[in-house]
Amino acid sequence: MSTNTVDNKKKVTTATFAKMKAAGEKIAMVTAYDYTMAQLVDAGGIDAVLIGDSAANVMAGYETTLPITLDQMIYHASCVRRGINRALVVCDMPFGTYQGNPELALASAVRILKESGAEAVKLEGGAEIRESIERILSAGIPVMGHLGLTPQSINKFGTYGVRAKADAEAERLIADALMLQELGCFALVLEKIPADLARKVSEKLAIPTIGIGAGSGTDGQVLVLQDMLGMNQGFAPKFLRRYADLGPVISDAISRYTADVKAVDFPNENEQY
Repeated sequence: MSTNTVDNKKKVTTATFAKMKAAGEKIAMVTAYDYTMAQLVDAGGIDAVLIGDSAANVMAGYETTLPITLDQMIYHASCVRRGINRALVVCDMPFGTYQGNPELALASAVRILKESGAEAVKLEGGAEIRESIERILSAGIPVMGHLGLTPQSINKFGTYGVRAKADAEAERLIADALMLQELGCFALVLEKIPADLARKVSEKLAIPTIGIGAGSGTDGQVLVLQDMLGMNQGFAPKFLRRYADLGPVISDAISRYTADVKAVDFPNENEQY
């Protein structure tokens, strides 16, 4: 049985992640993109908040994560950081800010930490971005890796389907995971890979793994906030569990407000000066 190593009042850090892995305590992580939601998820006792480049989808309405810019990610991360007291704050590095250019990667990561207050960055990829990860880590910036389905590579894959089902790709993923650990990454996201493979990787690593669509054998889980709260009604993958159904609740509230305004029922005598 796992022990609870996280103090509900003490700030969560990368060192806390290591202690949780060692103790067998699962790590709970969600995305957030604004101050109000950040306050709510922090109050709910979440261990880590990811300012995901999924902001391109759920906040800006793009079909992929590719269009979001570094300035926009810094904006979202700074909003979130002001709403967080306890959770570890991790920010995605957007497409084009680290691939193939270690100098740009370091400059981008420095901007994220200095301008937003985020405490770590997350990068997608393995051996192909090794030099960029090394350069960022050399500056003392914590890095979370990301393997499996890497949405920034959607045009390469052509699908959001499960990755690493074939033996060759699975072996590459394991090798990349071990490499990321050796370089000094403090944690690793495993997205949409077979559960058995995710468990195998998690058992091989001393650093914690955070799964999304990767089964229960990882050291933690992450979900997109709007998805788990039922605000994104059109998205229902197999791995998603909805913990609320806020989409219809919000629409109904707006509908009732609109009706009250048109019927001159709002504001009433008690709601005016």
